[in-house]
Amino acid sequence: MTDPLGDLVRARGLRLTEPRRRVLAVLARGEHMTPEVLTHLVSRDGGRELPPSTIYRTLQSLEDVEIVTHTHLDHGPATYHLARPHRHLHLVCRGCKSVLEMPTEAADGLVAQVLADSGFRADPTHMAIHGHCARCADPDLTTDRGDR
Repeated sequence: MTDPLGDLVRARGLRLTEPRRRVLAVLARGEHMTPEVLTHLVSRDGGRELPPSTIYRTLQSLEDVEIVTHTHLDHGPATYHLARPHRHLHLVCRGCKSVLEMPTEAADGLVAQVLADSGFRADPTHMAIHGHCARCADPDLTTDRGDR
């Protein structure tokens, strides 16, 4: 049986260590997770206990070779997820706290305008865009929120 993530780790010049294999197995669920959540979930996989420092070092090594990426969805800790199959924008609903993903092309106009105006090359995948999802954007509710 092939292991695409393991093959990718080796193709990027890293060894597929036990911590890397276990962290990748949890991230393969497709969720955005804080290191604390990752530590908890890895500890429940039946393997030996991995200290949080090992989880952080593992995430950093995987991010260094662009297998894992992180974003800041709110004022809390960064959340990590696989960089593949695609880079995406994060839309965080202030109402229900859901996280929606959009293709990075949705921000092409903004990125181009920032570059044209300032010469700054923006990476919109590293941050979250906050607002209200379609379900929470009821006009009768948004007038009282004060957070538009």
